[in-house]
Amino acid sequence: MSQPNPLYAQRRARLASLLGEGGIAIIPTAPARPRNRDTDFLYRHDSYFYYLTGFTEPGACLVVAHDGRSTLFCQPKDLEREIWDGYRLGPAAAPAALGVDAAHSAAELDTQLPRLLENRSSVWYPFAIHSGLAARVEGWLNAVRARVRYGALCPAQQNDLCTLLDEMRLIKDAHEQDIMRRAGAISAQAHIRAMQRSARMLRAGEDVREYHLDAELLHAFREAGSQYPAYGSIVAAGANACVLHYQADAAPVRNGDLVLIDAGCELHGYASDITRTFPANGRFTGPQRALYDLVLASQDAAVAATKSGARFNDPHDATVAVLAQGMLDLGLLDKNKVGTAQDVVEKRAYFQFYMHRTGHWLGMDVHDCGSYVEPGEVGLASERKDPLSGETITNRPSRVLRPGMVLTIEPGIYVRPADGVPEQFHNIGIRIEDDAIVTDTGCELITRGVPVKADEIEALMR
Repeated sequence: MSQPNPLYAQRRARLASLLGEGGIAIIPTAPARPRNRDTDFLYRHDSYFYYLTGFTEPGACLVVAHDGRSTLFCQPKDLEREIWDGYRLGPAAAPAALGVDAAHSAAELDTQLPRLLENRSSVWYPFAIHSGLAARVEGWLNAVRARVRYGALCPAQQNDLCTLLDEMRLIKDAHEQDIMRRAGAISAQAHIRAMQRSARMLRAGEDVREYHLDAELLHAFREAGSQYPAYGSIVAAGANACVLHYQADAAPVRNGDLVLIDAGCELHGYASDITRTFPANGRFTGPQRALYDLVLASQDAAVAATKSGARFNDPHDATVAVLAQGMLDLGLLDKNKVGTAQDVVEKRAYFQFYMHRTGHWLGMDVHDCGSYVEPGEVGLASERKDPLSGETITNRPSRVLRPGMVLTIEPGIYVRPADGVPEQFHNIGIRIEDDAIVTDTGCELITRGVPVKADEIEALMR
């Protein structure tokens, strides 16, 4: 049998050191979820659980004590169920295979957990993630309380385990970065295939649909060994690109349209996330090119602002500054009505055409865990009124970027028909997204295996 990866044992040991004297942590994996009668959705483990075990079977739970001792509860061996559902590791083999100290059948959770919780001072588990978990913990604590007359002590504190694990997961180690680079490379090739298929089919006079391009993505992901898409792929032709979370469907891909594809694979539990916007036939029109070059310039500014020591909000602010000036220059916004680029930013007049943030954390989850506020500066709050909604918004200093953090950089522009908006830009939606690892000197873009410059996209599709 192969040796367990020491990485997971190191993470468990690090977590144990953060639990405090007498602390104990409970980390369940995700349940299998029914899709319809007699069939489940394709199983996906819980990210926190996988981060600490590397174990992908459903029905499992990990317990880690402050002294470093780890106990796994997993599905018992069951030859009949294994004929139907596949091999199970089982409790007897788990310690050697996974490096945990002890393992039991998941059926023993309700009898074993009170014993493990007895005489502990605090219990940690992920809050508001696993439906029913808090009630189960209360049941286990009640069983401990029933033994107080025999000298048992019951944990007096319950803490949110996410606060510890989110901070651990925010900085990606070399192993994680390597997987994410490979995921980015696979996804980049998938985007290239979709671009080339679009142009090839249109040149041949064939009927092209969004699902044809989606099929190219899925084929490329699986062919390269990725387990599945990291999220529902967005393949949006023409006006559909102005719908931010549009799902790949059956709309026609027409000559002269732009196509926006936001898609990435998941590889060994880690997501990639790429968006490219390209002309369906391989040639940008003048208005499309003008907007595209503006979005790319705003992304260049955001990339330059993504570096160790900068703040998480800096790339967004850099993007918005470029977009605001560009919207005025191209006539999307009327300077007689909205004023200068600085006015556009302050009044958020750009929001009509750019309504999302420029990035998010990326890791095991597409929108990965981790606070966007610098932990030591949470108390430095100020309030402002949002110029569009009138809501009061609390500002806190955004996160300081550090080497090993991974985030997306994804500016966009979405032009729905409206009064005063030049008709040549109507129904054009553009987003350009890359994944960036923060480094000592700046950032490493790990998804540039697919071109991003307009000329290079046209050359690729020729």
